[in-house]
Amino acid sequence: MAFGFTPKFEQDLELNGLDPRHYLAIALETVKELGWKISYTSRSGFIAIVGGGMFKNMETFQVSTHDNKVYIVSKNAKGGMFDWGRNKKHVNEYIDAFINAQANLSEQQLDDKLAELTPVFESTDEDRLALPPANFNDNIKSFFEIFVPRKGFFVTPLIIDANLLVFILMVASGISFFEPTTLDLLHWGANLRTMTLEGQWWRLITNTFLHIGIFHILFNMYALLYIGLILEPYIGRARFVAAYLFTGIIASLSSIYWHPQTVSAGASGAIFGMYGVFLAMLTTNIIDKSARKPLLASIGVFVAYNLMNGMKEGIDNAAHIGGLLSGLAIGYCFYPSLKRPSQPKLKYITISLLLIATLCTSFVIYQNIPKDTIKYEAYMKDFAANETAALSVFSLPKTSTNDVIAEALKDDGLRNWDRNLLVLDSIDRLDLPVAYTVRVYALRKYCKYRIKSYDYILADLDGNTNINKDSIVLYDQKIEAIIDSLKNDSK
Repeated sequence: MAFGFTPKFEQDLELNGLDPRHYLAIALETVKELGWKISYTSRSGFIAIVGGGMFKNMETFQVSTHDNKVYIVSKNAKGGMFDWGRNKKHVNEYIDAFINAQANLSEQQLDDKLAELTPVFESTDEDRLALPPANFNDNIKSFFEIFVPRKGFFVTPLIIDANLLVFILMVASGISFFEPTTLDLLHWGANLRTMTLEGQWWRLITNTFLHIGIFHILFNMYALLYIGLILEPYIGRARFVAAYLFTGIIASLSSIYWHPQTVSAGASGAIFGMYGVFLAMLTTNIIDKSARKPLLASIGVFVAYNLMNGMKEGIDNAAHIGGLLSGLAIGYCFYPSLKRPSQPKLKYITISLLLIATLCTSFVIYQNIPKDTIKYEAYMKDFAANETAALSVFSLPKTSTNDVIAEALKDDGLRNWDRNLLVLDSIDRLDLPVAYTVRVYALRKYCKYRIKSYDYILADLDGNTNINKDSIVLYDQKIEAIIDSLKNDSK
């Protein structure tokens, strides 16, 4: 692909006095010995194809001579976001083979090769390899073209720009460049079941433009750029933006359906959706068969690898799967209108029907998402209010009499701890994940320890003694231990 994002390896060599024509003759013989296929030859160099086939990788291998130097570039031809060292390996193979060919070719054989190349050297056709390699300024200019919309590549850069803008604004507001906190993410629109289902539906969309640090956004934008360069020219602006938004919403809903506690953020669900759209197209005849096979293998490996990697802790694979499956469905829905480009109305009818389908699917998923975690949050608000009232006794003026303190311990203290035990009884009747039930168990012990501590304090106040001091200290230590464990679990 363009813009310097295609995996490649470059090597510059000195001609060391060797005539460029002689070098080309030897180089072509070298490629022939390696079994690579020459696709283009000119006065200054050639382009060869390495590999290819249904399950084989394909690279282009370019050699050109300029200003007493040899420029060698091996890069991925189709598909593939990674080369796993293949391009470097091809360059090293070529250099070793060239040295052997140069040593073994006799002067007569070299003259014969030069004679065969006479039509090439005398050709007046434009030499595609005559220009020197791009310099640093050219590469910088090419890089920034990624962010500029243009024909055939309009929506993708806008989405990339939007994601980068949100990240820049987050960092500018003081949020960590590498690892934003959970509260920071929620403040900026991350997805969380209890918040999203309590009326903050917009989180289903905003979280797809939000990222958890610089490495997260760089990887996602690279993946989006790659699929956008391939897919957008095929399906056009309207379909591309519709597919991105629809799959992003379904991915977000899938996330909160499977994960009651997970704070989700990132464009990966929508990006998986776009890969799903492309996979659907690769199983049809929309894309030329010769390009279809290597792309299908490459995209399939990418999707499979990332789904397997998504099984690691901390990665929201539910969003990936939801995005991928919805993308496959949307891709097949696009097929009829793509086969009939002369009927533009069909395209917009398809997008409208997909919008209705997305809304209906979202409603069904929403209705079937367990709401017990939301009830849990409501109960916990009551718990916190009762706890604040129960602890208010420790805020009494130091001049308060024992009778006043004792009355507060009974009326505001013990009564509210008993209320919290009833709140926890109500929570026990909910269908909650294990993590919630463990927390409720700890909170129940916390309330009971508070009650025991208050009982001992009341006993000392009634008897005007300190006989229960050690017991009070012991229960205070138990209380602090539970508080610390709950804090650690919430991180």
